[in-house]
Amino acid sequence: MKTRIFLLLALPLMWTCSESPSTTNEDKNIAIVEKYIQAVENLDYDNMASLLAEDYVGLGPSFNDSISKDQALSSWKNNIEHLYQSIKYNRMQNAGVMIKDGPNAGEWVSSWAELKINYQDGNNATIWANTTYRIVDEKIAKTFTFYNEADVLEQLGYVFIHSDKF
Repeated sequence: MKTRIFLLLALPLMWTCSESPSTTNEDKNIAIVEKYIQAVENLDYDNMASLLAEDYVGLGPSFNDSISKDQALSSWKNNIEHLYQSIKYNRMQNAGVMIKDGPNAGEWVSSWAELKINYQDGNNATIWANTTYRIVDEKIAKTFTFYNEADVLEQLGYVFIHSDKF
């Protein structure tokens, strides 16, 4: 009888202890990304700053694009004051991912979203965006962002002409 009671009491503890760290951090990491996205929607670059690691690096959407924390915050501040009226994540799906080895080993959150951007001049664009966020010490340390820049420009009225046509 004592053995059964002990097993009933010990089983939940053993179950909790056997849970992998990536599983227990997944919800916390997704919450960090969701706070960041909420700061973007609120055009709140002070809150964005609090969620980015000091050595943050953002990559994309183009292959050679990279940005530091200070550059990212300066860009957001400029865009908030002079370009964007609002940014709304209409649909979003977030998933925790663990990369076990290689140069990008660590805990990541992959975020697939449909965003609607309203510009101060009255124009707007709706885009599909994929951003993956590396979380280190409860901060966003690195991001890869992908979206079709040409699609955004076309929605804003730009026309592409190949230079060979001139």
